[in-house]
Amino acid sequence: MSMMTNTSGPAPTVTEASLGRGFRLSGMNWLVWRQHRAAFWTLLTAATVTVGVIIYARHQMITYLDGHGWPHLKSGWEEGFDQNPLNSTANLLGFVPIVIGVFMGAPLLAGDLENGTAKLVAAQSTSRARWLATKLGMTSLLVVVCTTAVAAAFTWWLTPVKTSSYVLTWSDGPVFDSSGPVPVALTLLTMVGGVAIGMLLRRTLLSMVVTLGFAVAVQMVWSHFRMSLGDLITVTSRNGVVSDNSYPNLPDSAHVVDQSYLTASGDLIGWGSCAQGTDGAMNACLEKAQVVGWHIQYIPVSQMSSMQWLGASILLTLTVGITVFVILWGRKRLV
Repeated sequence: MSMMTNTSGPAPTVTEASLGRGFRLSGMNWLVWRQHRAAFWTLLTAATVTVGVIIYARHQMITYLDGHGWPHLKSGWEEGFDQNPLNSTANLLGFVPIVIGVFMGAPLLAGDLENGTAKLVAAQSTSRARWLATKLGMTSLLVVVCTTAVAAAFTWWLTPVKTSSYVLTWSDGPVFDSSGPVPVALTLLTMVGGVAIGMLLRRTLLSMVVTLGFAVAVQMVWSHFRMSLGDLITVTSRNGVVSDNSYPNLPDSAHVVDQSYLTASGDLIGWGSCAQGTDGAMNACLEKAQVVGWHIQYIPVSQMSSMQWLGASILLTLTVGITVFVILWGRKRLV
């Protein structure tokens, strides 16, 4: 089957072709869309439905918040606020990179290598590099469009209550990884990683299983790395550690990375060092250690956006590296 079609007679002009065919894919783009149209339409439909649900849920939330003075919310607005929709959606969106990596990334090349389609394509006039680039490019474009739309909608939904720790904690995975550019970068990394795994293993089911492990590993490593993207801010106090005004004032929703006791000599000891059974024993321990106050290190919520963009740039760099490997390997060793 040739990728090029010979026609007799003069070639139609752009206007004639547009009038005759309308806006349609052709050549390799058409072939890739035709081959994976079920997965592509499923992704587009799921993204559209998800965005629609989020828009409706945000409208419901704003209606409630308007009754409590939004955007300048009155005290006590949290008491009747239903946080379950936000929590549930954030948790579900956390599975998107895994699902797309397993069901779109892994079979993208593995299926063609397993059933022999890759050999058929390699025998045509189209180069392997172009075939790989088209499959990766079209799939990546759809993934970027869909995940960007969903992430933007969720970020829009979250923004009015982002600084409230009562609703969601911004430093937790379900929030940090489901808003801003992070879900797009995470999904692209797991998807392209799945493509590379499928290319190397050449078996669809095996590739999907291994990609599942890869995606979970990426999530675990990312969860341990995420908070190191922020700049720590340190505050200390010297009002003791047991009085009402002893703890330093921190910004709303600040993520506390470390808290220690500060001694008169400037040394730090763990805040659990004097967790004795009685108040008297605890006070005696604090006095013996010459504890004078707190030493707190935290990351404010104002850094969330910059941390997300920095993390996304790192993830996208890894994605580009895997993509280059897939193209270079596939040009010579694909079939």
